[in-house]
Amino acid sequence: MLTPKQHLTIARHAQRPTCADFVNGLCTDFFPQCGDRLCAEDEAIFGGIARFRGRPVTVIGTQKGKNLEENLRYRFGMPTPEGYRKALRMMKQAEKFNRPILTFIDTPGAYPGLEAEQRGQGEAIARNLLEMSQLQVPVIAIITGEGNSGGALALGVGNRVFMLEHAVYSVLSPEGFATILWKDSARQEDACNLMKLTAQDLLEQRVIDGIIPEPIGGAHLDYPQMMSTLSDIIANELGDLCKLKPHVLAQKRYDKFRQMGNHVLTKEGA
Repeated sequence: MLTPKQHLTIARHAQRPTCADFVNGLCTDFFPQCGDRLCAEDEAIFGGIARFRGRPVTVIGTQKGKNLEENLRYRFGMPTPEGYRKALRMMKQAEKFNRPILTFIDTPGAYPGLEAEQRGQGEAIARNLLEMSQLQVPVIAIITGEGNSGGALALGVGNRVFMLEHAVYSVLSPEGFATILWKDSARQEDACNLMKLTAQDLLEQRVIDGIIPEPIGGAHLDYPQMMSTLSDIIANELGDLCKLKPHVLAQKRYDKFRQMGNHVLTKEGA
C-alpha cells in the first residue's frame, strides 16, 4: 500500500498523461477552441469540441507540459483568468448545443501572479463555480494528477467526480500547507499524511464518486490501458446521466455539492 507522499510523487510524474493526451486517447474529430473573447488566449486551459464514442462532447482541462519548455509555456498547468473564462465560454456553448462536458484536472492551482489578480482571478474562478452548478447538461470531472485549490474546483463542479488511483485532490499543495502550518515547506510528507488528499481518503469522505484504476506503477507507464479503462467508465456514466432531464441534472449537481461533508459531521456527532 502506497503512502500519501508516494501517491503525490506519481501524480506529479513528468510523463503522466496530460489533458491533450486524454483527449487524443479518448476522442475523435477534436476541434480546439481558443481565447476567452475578452482579452487573451491561455494555453494552460486546453479544450474544444470532439466525439466520444460517436457522441458530440465538449472537453476541457488544465494542461501541463512534459519538459521545462512546455511547462513554462503552460505555466506548469496554472491558468489565468483568461483560461477560466475560456473554459466557461466552452461550457456555455456546450449547454446551448446540448453537449455533455468532460473536464480533466491536473493543476497545482490557479496562477498566483500579480497580473492575474489584477485581471480578476478570484472573480473568474467564482463565476465558474456559480455557472457550473447551474449547467443543464451532464458534467463529468476527472482529477488526473493534482487537483489543488480553487484552480482545480473551477473545473470540478460535476455530476460525477472521479479521481485516477494515484491522483491527489486538496485545498492547497502539501508544500503550501506545511508553510502555513509549520513555516517549513520541507515538511511535505507530514502535510501529505494530514491532508487526506488521496483518492482513497476522498472516496471515504464522499468528496468523489469513484476511483479509476491505473496501470501498475501509474498511468504514465501504459497509456493505452489507461485510456481503455477510463473510456469504459465515462461511457457508462454518460449513458446514465444523459437519461436525466436538464433541470434534474442541474439540481442533482447543486445538491451534491451543498450536501458534501454532511455525513462526516453526522458521523462525528454520533
